[in-house]
Amino acid sequence: MRFFLMIAALAFAGLDAAPAQAEIAAVAPGAFLIQTEAELAASPEQTWRALTRIGRWWGSEHTYSGDAGRLSLDPRAGGCWCERWSGQSVEHARVVLAMERDGVRTLRTIGGLGPLQEMGTTAILTFVITPQGSGSKISMTYRVAGDPGLGLGPIAPLVDQVLMAQFARLVRYAGTGSPD
Repeated sequence: MRFFLMIAALAFAGLDAAPAQAEIAAVAPGAFLIQTEAELAASPEQTWRALTRIGRWWGSEHTYSGDAGRLSLDPRAGGCWCERWSGQSVEHARVVLAMERDGVRTLRTIGGLGPLQEMGTTAILTFVITPQGSGSKISMTYRVAGDPGLGLGPIAPLVDQVLMAQFARLVRYAGTGSPD
């Protein structure tokens, strides 16, 4: 939660954020797009299983409770990416698509992560896992849109930094069983 508050403070203070990462595909005052992908030696089934075990790879410092083990992800339409602790809870995102077609698995959620939730943005996070040789390829896309008056441009590099760190943890977890 401390991290989410720091991002919000930087964004609203109008401070210049770190230079944009290569993963930011587009940015505007009311929107941004983050994309990345990685190839894994893990099979598509192993990669999917890793993805859906979010509490095992997401970093605890990027949770409200301070414990990623309190995260859960129900990979079905209407399922919740939720965090629950001590009688408190937060819905980070809602699953709107969990599908496999021709060996390609897709998980799509809608929900603004961290301060984006309070800002009233529409944020769509999509993971696509495809067979790649004897392993798999996983891609991640995060599309965020909101009122142009929000000035989302300065927050995009900060969101990118957090998401890229989490994506790297997922890739390590899928490949080795450990996010570190």
